[in-house]
Amino acid sequence: MAFNLEQIYKAKPFILFKEYLMIMLCTIPYAVVVNHILVPHAIVGGGLTGYCEILYFASHRTIPIWASSATMNILLLIAAYFAVGKRYVFRTLYGVFWLTFWLKVIPVLDVPIITDPFMAVVLGGIFNGTALGLVFLNNGSTGGTDIVAMIVNKYQHLPMGRVLLICDIVAISCGYFLPEVRSLEKVLFGLCYTFISSTAVDWIMNRMRQSVQFFIFSKHYQQIADALMNDVHRGVTYLSAEGGYSGEQYKVITTIARQHDSAKIFRIVREIDPNAFVSQSQVRGVFGEGFDRLKDTR
Repeated sequence: MAFNLEQIYKAKPFILFKEYLMIMLCTIPYAVVVNHILVPHAIVGGGLTGYCEILYFASHRTIPIWASSATMNILLLIAAYFAVGKRYVFRTLYGVFWLTFWLKVIPVLDVPIITDPFMAVVLGGIFNGTALGLVFLNNGSTGGTDIVAMIVNKYQHLPMGRVLLICDIVAISCGYFLPEVRSLEKVLFGLCYTFISSTAVDWIMNRMRQSVQFFIFSKHYQQIADALMNDVHRGVTYLSAEGGYSGEQYKVITTIARQHDSAKIFRIVREIDPNAFVSQSQVRGVFGEGFDRLKDTR
Protein backbone atom coordinates (compact mmCIF):
# COMPACT_ATOMS: atom_id res chain seq x y z
CA MET A 1 0.00 0.00 0.00
CA ALA A 2 1.41 3.39 -1.00
CA PHE A 3 2.14 5.86 1.80
CA ASN A 4 2.81 9.59 1.48
CA LEU A 5 3.00 12.76 3.52
CA GLU A 6 -0.66 13.59 2.88
CA GLN A 7 -1.60 10.55 4.97
CA ILE A 8 0.59 11.80 7.82
CA TYR A 9 -1.03 15.23 7.67
CA LYS A 10 -4.53 13.69 7.65
CA ALA A 11 -3.71 11.44 10.60
CA LYS A 12 -1.97 14.21 12.57
CA PRO A 13 -3.25 17.60 11.32
CA PHE A 14 -1.36 19.43 14.09
CA ILE A 15 1.88 18.68 12.18
CA LEU A 16 0.58 20.58 9.17
CA PHE A 17 -0.76 23.35 11.43
CA LYS A 18 2.63 23.66 13.18
CA GLU A 19 4.48 23.93 9.87
CA TYR A 20 2.22 26.66 8.51
CA LEU A 21 2.28 28.53 11.82
CA MET A 22 6.09 28.46 11.91
CA ILE A 23 6.33 29.67 8.31
CA MET A 24 4.04 32.60 9.16
CA LEU A 25 5.90 33.54 12.35
CA CYS A 26 9.39 33.20 10.85
CA THR A 27 8.65 35.74 8.12
CA ILE A 28 8.27 38.43 10.82
CA PRO A 29 11.99 38.75 11.75
CA TYR A 30 12.83 38.70 8.03
CA ALA A 31 10.62 41.75 7.43
CA VAL A 32 11.90 43.47 10.59
CA VAL A 33 15.51 43.10 9.45
CA VAL A 34 14.71 44.58 6.02
CA ASN A 35 12.57 47.54 7.17
CA HIS A 36 14.34 48.33 10.46
CA ILE A 37 17.99 47.59 9.63
CA LEU A 38 18.88 47.26 5.96
CA VAL A 39 16.77 50.05 4.46
CA PRO A 40 17.51 52.68 7.18
CA HIS A 41 21.24 51.97 6.80
CA ALA A 42 20.90 51.97 2.97
CA ILE A 43 22.54 48.54 2.80
CA VAL A 44 21.50 46.30 -0.09
CA GLY A 45 21.29 42.65 0.96
CA GLY A 46 21.17 39.59 -1.23
CA GLY A 47 18.26 37.69 -2.69
CA LEU A 48 15.12 39.08 -4.27
CA THR A 49 14.74 41.57 -1.42
CA GLY A 50 18.04 43.11 -2.48
CA TYR A 51 16.67 43.77 -5.97
CA CYS A 52 13.54 45.24 -4.39
CA GLU A 53 15.73 47.55 -2.31
CA ILE A 54 17.45 48.70 -5.51
CA LEU A 55 14.06 49.61 -7.04
CA TYR A 56 13.07 51.33 -3.79
CA PHE A 57 16.16 53.55 -3.69
CA ALA A 58 16.28 54.10 -7.46
CA SER A 59 12.66 55.34 -7.43
CA HIS A 60 13.44 57.75 -4.58
CA ARG A 61 11.48 55.51 -2.17
CA THR A 62 8.25 55.66 -4.19
CA ILE A 63 8.05 51.92 -5.07
CA PRO A 64 7.44 50.04 -1.81
CA ILE A 65 9.57 46.97 -1.21
CA TRP A 66 6.51 44.86 -0.43
CA ALA A 67 4.90 45.75 -3.77
CA SER A 68 7.92 44.93 -5.93
CA SER A 69 8.56 41.78 -3.90
CA ALA A 70 5.00 40.55 -4.42
CA THR A 71 5.09 41.32 -8.15
CA MET A 72 8.43 39.60 -8.79
CA ASN A 73 7.48 36.58 -6.70
CA ILE A 74 4.19 36.11 -8.54
CA LEU A 75 6.00 36.12 -11.88
CA LEU A 76 8.58 33.64 -10.59
CA LEU A 77 5.87 31.41 -9.11
CA ILE A 78 4.09 31.26 -12.46
CA ALA A 79 7.34 30.05 -14.03
CA ALA A 80 7.88 27.60 -11.15
CA TYR A 81 4.38 26.16 -11.57
CA PHE A 82 5.28 24.87 -15.02
CA ALA A 83 8.91 23.98 -14.19
CA VAL A 84 8.70 22.50 -10.68
CA GLY A 85 5.09 21.62 -9.90
CA LYS A 86 2.05 22.91 -8.04
CA ARG A 87 2.92 21.37 -4.64
CA TYR A 88 6.06 23.48 -4.31
CA VAL A 89 4.24 26.55 -5.64
CA PHE A 90 1.44 26.35 -3.03
CA ARG A 91 3.81 26.19 -0.06
CA THR A 92 5.96 28.98 -1.49
CA LEU A 93 2.91 31.12 -2.25
CA TYR A 94 1.93 30.85 1.43
CA GLY A 95 5.39 32.00 2.54
CA VAL A 96 5.43 34.81 -0.03
CA PHE A 97 2.01 36.02 1.13
CA TRP A 98 3.10 36.37 4.77
CA LEU A 99 6.45 37.92 3.88
CA THR A 100 4.67 40.49 1.70
CA PHE A 101 2.12 41.11 4.47
CA TRP A 102 4.76 41.79 7.12
CA LEU A 103 6.86 43.94 4.78
CA LYS A 104 3.77 46.10 4.27
CA VAL A 105 2.56 46.15 7.89
CA ILE A 106 5.94 46.71 9.55
CA PRO A 107 6.90 50.34 8.82
CA VAL A 108 10.20 51.36 7.26
CA LEU A 109 12.16 53.38 9.83
CA ASP A 110 14.12 56.52 9.04
CA VAL A 111 16.47 55.75 11.93
CA PRO A 112 17.65 52.13 12.28
CA ILE A 113 16.93 50.27 15.52
CA ILE A 114 20.65 49.45 15.71
CA THR A 115 22.68 52.55 14.96
CA ASP A 116 26.10 50.93 14.58
CA PRO A 117 26.13 49.55 11.01
CA PHE A 118 28.51 46.68 11.74
CA MET A 119 26.46 45.38 14.66
CA ALA A 120 23.33 45.88 12.56
CA VAL A 121 24.78 43.70 9.81
CA VAL A 122 25.87 40.98 12.25
CA LEU A 123 22.61 40.80 14.21
CA GLY A 124 20.47 41.27 11.09
CA GLY A 125 22.25 38.43 9.32
CA ILE A 126 21.85 36.11 12.33
CA PHE A 127 18.14 36.87 12.76
CA ASN A 128 17.39 36.64 9.06
CA GLY A 129 19.36 33.42 8.58
CA THR A 130 17.78 31.80 11.62
CA ALA A 131 14.29 32.71 10.40
CA LEU A 132 14.93 31.35 6.90
CA GLY A 133 16.45 28.16 8.31
CA LEU A 134 13.32 27.54 10.38
CA VAL A 135 11.13 28.19 7.33
CA PHE A 136 13.09 25.58 5.35
CA LEU A 137 12.90 23.08 8.22
CA ASN A 138 9.13 23.37 8.09
CA ASN A 139 9.05 22.58 4.36
CA GLY A 140 8.40 26.23 3.47
CA SER A 141 9.99 28.88 1.30
CA THR A 142 9.85 32.64 0.93
CA GLY A 143 10.34 32.43 -2.82
CA GLY A 144 12.65 34.93 -4.48
CA THR A 145 15.96 33.74 -5.86
CA ASP A 146 15.28 30.28 -4.35
CA ILE A 147 12.80 29.80 -7.21
CA VAL A 148 15.36 30.96 -9.76
CA ALA A 149 17.97 28.56 -8.34
CA MET A 150 15.54 25.64 -8.36
CA ILE A 151 14.52 26.23 -11.98
CA VAL A 152 18.13 26.67 -13.12
CA ASN A 153 19.17 23.56 -11.18
CA LYS A 154 16.48 21.51 -12.88
CA TYR A 155 17.48 22.40 -16.43
CA GLN A 156 21.20 23.18 -16.14
CA HIS A 157 22.18 21.02 -13.11
CA LEU A 158 24.09 23.91 -11.57
CA PRO A 159 24.38 23.69 -7.77
CA MET A 160 21.66 25.81 -6.13
CA GLY A 161 24.22 27.36 -3.79
CA ARG A 162 26.23 28.68 -6.74
CA VAL A 163 23.15 30.18 -8.42
CA LEU A 164 22.07 31.86 -5.18
CA LEU A 165 25.58 33.24 -4.64
CA ILE A 166 25.64 34.75 -8.15
CA CYS A 167 22.22 36.37 -7.61
CA ASP A 168 23.36 37.83 -4.28
CA ILE A 169 26.62 39.24 -5.62
CA VAL A 170 24.86 40.87 -8.60
CA ALA A 171 22.26 42.53 -6.35
CA ILE A 172 24.80 43.84 -3.84
CA SER A 173 27.15 45.07 -6.55
CA CYS A 174 24.37 46.93 -8.37
CA GLY A 175 23.63 48.77 -5.14
CA TYR A 176 26.94 50.61 -5.45
CA PHE A 177 25.56 52.66 -8.36
CA LEU A 178 22.68 54.08 -6.30
CA PRO A 179 23.20 57.60 -4.88
CA GLU A 180 22.04 56.53 -1.40
CA VAL A 181 24.29 53.49 -1.34
CA ARG A 182 27.32 54.64 -3.33
CA SER A 183 29.93 53.54 -0.83
CA LEU A 184 32.37 50.65 -0.94
CA GLU A 185 31.85 50.30 2.81
CA LYS A 186 28.12 49.69 2.36
CA VAL A 187 28.77 47.16 -0.40
CA LEU A 188 31.08 45.30 1.96
CA PHE A 189 28.43 45.50 4.68
CA GLY A 190 25.97 43.96 2.23
CA LEU A 191 28.37 41.11 1.47
CA CYS A 192 29.00 40.55 5.20
CA TYR A 193 25.27 40.51 5.88
CA THR A 194 24.68 37.92 3.15
CA PHE A 195 27.57 35.76 4.36
CA ILE A 196 26.36 35.83 7.97
CA SER A 197 22.78 35.11 6.94
CA SER A 198 23.83 32.16 4.76
CA THR A 199 26.02 30.81 7.56
CA ALA A 200 23.11 31.05 10.01
CA VAL A 201 20.83 29.19 7.59
CA ASP A 202 23.43 26.43 7.21
CA TRP A 203 23.83 26.20 10.97
CA ILE A 204 20.08 25.95 11.57
CA MET A 205 19.67 23.41 8.78
CA ASN A 206 22.72 21.44 9.93
CA ARG A 207 24.59 22.16 6.73
CA MET A 208 21.54 22.02 4.48
CA ARG A 209 23.64 21.96 1.29
CA GLN A 210 25.40 18.80 2.41
CA SER A 211 24.10 15.47 1.20
CA VAL A 212 23.26 12.62 3.53
CA GLN A 213 23.05 8.87 3.10
CA PHE A 214 20.42 6.76 4.83
CA PHE A 215 20.33 3.07 5.62
CA ILE A 216 16.83 2.11 6.75
CA PHE A 217 16.12 -1.29 8.28
CA SER A 218 12.40 -2.01 8.44
CA LYS A 219 9.87 -4.75 7.74
CA HIS A 220 7.77 -2.09 6.04
CA TYR A 221 10.49 -1.26 3.54
CA GLN A 222 8.12 -1.20 0.56
CA GLN A 223 5.86 1.46 2.08
CA ILE A 224 8.85 3.56 3.18
CA ALA A 225 10.48 3.29 -0.24
CA ASP A 226 7.26 4.34 -2.01
CA ALA A 227 6.92 7.37 0.28
CA LEU A 228 10.55 8.40 -0.29
CA MET A 229 10.16 8.20 -4.04
CA ASN A 230 6.76 9.93 -4.16
CA ASP A 231 7.20 12.65 -1.54
CA VAL A 232 10.94 13.29 -1.23
CA HIS A 233 11.55 12.52 -4.91
CA ARG A 234 14.70 10.52 -4.23
CA GLY A 235 15.59 7.17 -5.68
CA VAL A 236 16.04 4.20 -3.38
CA THR A 237 18.04 0.98 -3.62
CA TYR A 238 17.29 -2.32 -1.90
CA LEU A 239 20.17 -4.21 -0.36
CA SER A 240 19.74 -7.86 0.54
CA ALA A 241 20.80 -8.47 4.14
CA GLU A 242 20.87 -11.25 6.69
CA GLY A 243 20.67 -10.87 10.46
CA GLY A 244 23.87 -12.06 12.10
CA TYR A 245 22.08 -13.45 15.13
CA SER A 246 18.65 -14.39 13.78
CA GLY A 247 19.73 -15.44 10.30
CA GLU A 248 16.60 -13.68 9.02
CA GLN A 249 16.64 -12.46 5.39
CA TYR A 250 15.35 -8.95 4.76
CA LYS A 251 15.75 -5.82 2.64
CA VAL A 252 17.62 -2.66 3.60
CA ILE A 253 16.74 0.67 1.99
CA THR A 254 19.58 2.98 1.07
CA THR A 255 19.08 6.47 -0.35
CA ILE A 256 21.00 9.72 -0.72
CA ALA A 257 19.25 13.05 -0.20
CA ARG A 258 19.92 16.69 0.59
CA GLN A 259 20.42 17.61 4.23
CA HIS A 260 17.24 19.69 4.29
CA ASP A 261 15.24 16.57 3.36
CA SER A 262 16.38 14.77 6.53
CA ALA A 263 13.48 15.95 8.71
CA LYS A 264 10.97 14.85 6.08
CA ILE A 265 12.62 11.41 5.72
CA PHE A 266 12.69 10.83 9.48
CA ARG A 267 9.04 11.86 9.71
CA ILE A 268 8.03 9.38 7.01
CA VAL A 269 9.96 6.52 8.61
CA ARG A 270 8.64 7.32 12.09
CA GLU A 271 5.02 7.38 10.96
CA ILE A 272 5.27 4.14 8.97
CA ASP A 273 7.44 2.13 11.33
CA PRO A 274 8.38 3.66 14.72
CA ASN A 275 10.56 0.61 15.39
CA ALA A 276 12.70 1.02 12.27
CA PHE A 277 16.47 1.20 12.61
CA VAL A 278 17.91 4.19 10.72
CA SER A 279 21.52 5.12 10.07
CA GLN A 280 22.32 8.61 8.71
CA SER A 281 25.75 9.82 7.62
CA GLN A 282 27.20 12.83 5.82
CA VAL A 283 28.52 12.25 2.32
CA ARG A 284 30.59 14.44 0.03
CA GLY A 285 30.96 14.60 -3.72
CA VAL A 286 27.54 13.26 -4.78
CA PHE A 287 27.25 13.33 -8.56
CA GLY A 288 24.38 12.35 -10.82
CA GLU A 289 20.75 13.26 -11.47
CA GLY A 290 19.37 15.55 -8.77
CA PHE A 291 22.84 16.39 -7.44
CA ASP A 292 26.01 17.80 -9.03
CA ARG A 293 27.07 17.01 -12.56
CA LEU A 294 29.99 14.64 -13.05
CA LYS A 295 33.12 16.69 -13.60
CA ASP A 296 35.70 16.10 -16.29
CA THR A 297 39.00 15.73 -14.41
CA ARG A 298 41.21 15.40 -17.46
